[in-house]
Amino acid sequence: MTDSLVPRVQLNDGQSIPQLGFGVFKVDPDETQRIVRDALEVGYRHIDTARIYGNEEGVGRAIAESGIPREELYITTKLWNDDQGTQSVLDAFDRSLERLGLEYLDLYLIHWPTPARDRYVETWKAFEQLRETGRVRSIGVSNFLRHHLERLLDETDVVPVVDQIELHPAHQQPETTTFADEHGIRIEAWGPLGQGKYPLFELPEVTEAASAHGKTPAQVVIRWHLQRGHILFPKSNRRERMAENLDVFDFELTEAEVDAITGLEREGRVSAHPDEFN
Repeated sequence: MTDSLVPRVQLNDGQSIPQLGFGVFKVDPDETQRIVRDALEVGYRHIDTARIYGNEEGVGRAIAESGIPREELYITTKLWNDDQGTQSVLDAFDRSLERLGLEYLDLYLIHWPTPARDRYVETWKAFEQLRETGRVRSIGVSNFLRHHLERLLDETDVVPVVDQIELHPAHQQPETTTFADEHGIRIEAWGPLGQGKYPLFELPEVTEAASAHGKTPAQVVIRWHLQRGHILFPKSNRRERMAENLDVFDFELTEAEVDAITGLEREGRVSAHPDEFN
């Protein structure tokens, strides 16, 4: 399996992004270099990290030792909440780039809107400045709901390329995803397998499709995301599971199977609400 089988999704700024990548949320900083090394060796080329994860250095070391040409990699990191505000953004970006050991980022995201701080519009304008320098190719947001996106579009000049939101079969955020689609903003799904917080892999809509295709329930849910057009980056500390999560391009769910999994929506958010997390 190589990354050449992973489709690339076109973004609204002319760049493109591998649709399936590898995430390092809650990956122990001491284990990150080994885990990302495994992911790169298995075939991943899209790595998603964040300042608050505390493991940008490990990601950077794995990239450096991999020998993979920089242009073949797609690297995302995120600005943490207490770094919002014009000068803080520029300083935080420099520090992230230094920890990663990179000369440029492919994608930089505002991690949360943190509405109580009311600085995400100012922060986004600083992101626009960063993009103009060429040190980041694309800029986007994370955990923004429709009303946050509406305000950005009303008060700034650049449309985010992505909105990275909690999205899995029980929580699909149709209002936000519909608005994003109408404005050319691609959806990245974090927690795409529900973070183990409900028995997703035991539900008949998933298990029956897994049996029909000779795949695991996790592979079926990843395939559902891909066919719905989501960008995603499941995480695993185990090399064999990394390979399994990437082995999803030799089958396709039927329209009925996709619809059945889509029908699991129940507004089942398993993490913080973006209007309440500051």
